[in-house]
Amino acid sequence: MDRIPILKLGGALIVTIQVDMHDRLALALEEDLTAMIARTSARGVLIEISALEIVDSFIGRMLVSIAAVSRVLDAETVVAGMRPAVAITLVELGLELTGIKTALNVERGMALIQARLSEEDDGHESDRDRHEN
Repeated sequence: MDRIPILKLGGALIVTIQVDMHDRLALALEEDLTAMIARTSARGVLIEISALEIVDSFIGRMLVSIAAVSRVLDAETVVAGMRPAVAITLVELGLELTGIKTALNVERGMALIQARLSEEDDGHESDRDRHEN
């Protein structure tokens, strides 16, 4: 069975979907991504979908499910590169991308993830400062 590659970049995982998603591939992605988040302690997940021309309700629900599982594992999900037709389809299907931030492109998506990582680093530094004083 085909798998979608997952790359690690700093504290984030990057998934670029370059093929039309079918149900088994989407389920495999969810399993692989969940395992990789747990193994690497990633704090952000960027899913780049600009190659997807069509998203059905199952794929939309899978994106929401991936984001929910990621959140439980303390990683934020950003979907980047959504085509206007895909956005319209998701709205027409009544799917809300709960827990998912969106970005127009990978650069903006990574900026959202980096902002979260920076906030967390700042919070940990202030925690350390309080414990040292």
